[in-house]
Amino acid sequence: MGTEPSVARGRRLGVDVGSVRVGVALSDPAGVLATPLVTLAHDEAGTDLGRLVALVDEHEVVEVVVGLPRTLAGRDGPAAQTARDYAAALTARLAPRDVPVVLADERLTTVTATRTLSDRGVKGRKQRRVIDQAAAVEILQSHLDTRRASSRGTEDS
Repeated sequence: MGTEPSVARGRRLGVDVGSVRVGVALSDPAGVLATPLVTLAHDEAGTDLGRLVALVDEHEVVEVVVGLPRTLAGRDGPAAQTARDYAAALTARLAPRDVPVVLADERLTTVTATRTLSDRGVKGRKQRRVIDQAAAVEILQSHLDTRRASSRGTEDS
């Protein structure tokens, strides 16, 4: 688990870890566009972690991006520690596959996802069912955009 490892071209998973649900998004093979994939129930038994490993295998994922919910002041709170612990557990399960797990700042992703869903007319109970996936899309899309921008910056030098 680290920051921005050199990773091959391929699909990436975005993960939004919540206390009840885990939202998952998937990128296209070129790493340009993130789309919602699934919402998993988060449980102490680790069933959700096992399902994520299966999704990595099924979609031939080359990197997993876990959202790190930091405060607006840039500090870690209890939710950030939960995300770090989750990423560490996922890293351990993915070790035989050599698929890196990176943490990505997710400040305001749930707010942005909620606003986007509301703008599209998705409200109430329907919104609660997909908000975690939408937040995972925001986390992954931001990561993909940052990667592309930084790789363009190195090409220009």
